[in-house]
Amino acid sequence: MSDSRGQQTSDQPPQDGGRPGGQPPERGGGLLMGRPFGVPIYVTPSWFVIAALITWVFGGQLGDVLPELGAARYLLAFFFAVAFYASVLVHELAHTLVALRYRLGVRRIQLQFFGGVSEIENEAESPWREFWLAFVGPLLSLVLGGVFYLALGAVELSTVPGVLLTGLMVSNLVVAAFNLLPGLPLDGGRMLRALVWAVTGKPMAGTVAAAWVGRALAVAVLIGLPLFSAARGVERTTTDTLVDAVLAAVLAAIIWNGATGSLRNARLKEVLPGLRLRDLARRAVEVTADTPLGEALRRAREAQAGAVVVVDGRGEPIAIVRESAVRAVPEHRRPWVAVGPLARDLEPGMRLDADLSGEALLRAVQATPAGEYLVVEADGRMYGVAALTDIEQRLTAAVSGR
Repeated sequence: MSDSRGQQTSDQPPQDGGRPGGQPPERGGGLLMGRPFGVPIYVTPSWFVIAALITWVFGGQLGDVLPELGAARYLLAFFFAVAFYASVLVHELAHTLVALRYRLGVRRIQLQFFGGVSEIENEAESPWREFWLAFVGPLLSLVLGGVFYLALGAVELSTVPGVLLTGLMVSNLVVAAFNLLPGLPLDGGRMLRALVWAVTGKPMAGTVAAAWVGRALAVAVLIGLPLFSAARGVERTTTDTLVDAVLAAVLAAIIWNGATGSLRNARLKEVLPGLRLRDLARRAVEVTADTPLGEALRRAREAQAGAVVVVDGRGEPIAIVRESAVRAVPEHRRPWVAVGPLARDLEPGMRLDADLSGEALLRAVQATPAGEYLVVEADGRMYGVAALTDIEQRLTAAVSGR
């Protein structure tokens, strides 16, 4: 799959997706395995779950094909799991190299439960770059499948190398085929998006089309996968049927949520330019730290202000009274509680230029998480206070069309 600011590329039974260059890796990324081309690669804890599952399932199948292996078949099955995810990594590196070639920036690569995620920071500038960025991953998986197929000619199918090569060939072809399905968030969905974009000249039209196809795919997987398994004519246990149903539900949820997320991100990108901090700022009143909360709120009501700023003896803003802290003080206590302990000291990142807008505004807020920010003019004069809840509500309303 591939997205923009959350652009992702995937190969799961895949998934895909980056941090701006020069920024430290995000916490919770998993176990850092290396930094090829300067891009960190993480293995998440969920990978160990799927590796254990592959080892158990594939190891059990090996007992029928190579019974002479005994318990060693599980070691071989684990080696297959590692080799398969190495193929997934090659798929992700293909997306990464093209993204770096186009100067889009890649935050990181993650290997996780249902495949790999290449997190690409920016969107391709043209539909054909978008198409190639998405297509290169499945292409590499197809090439790997072909390489393993050719290698099979040099070994006996009933040997350990033959079984491993067969498994890797089939798994890479499945990864390629799955990712080529024409619905977001899969690579095929991004290819469809690029084609519609090229025809209509509108990136949003491509996103809407590919997202709805992705939702249709999710429904098809949810219903079709269990039916396909049942129609193969192979004797199946209740456990097999349950596993198929759970797998179908998880895959369908991933595809549906990915398609919905891609559509939401595209709408967000459309409305971002109209998000201006000057329009969102609340009028604020200035008080000293020893002012009772009740008195500060009375002044705010008289001034029709929505925020309270604490100033020092020279009248310079030094803190912002936290709205959440005010709500926590019972009304009967407010005349006896000073605003100082309820305020958060102003850090450098909490002073925002009133002319900030769009992505620059979001980056500034993300750089210094806070509930409220002091909005200032270019000359340093206070313009007002921006509440994070107001920014979030404006974005939610715009994205949902309200």
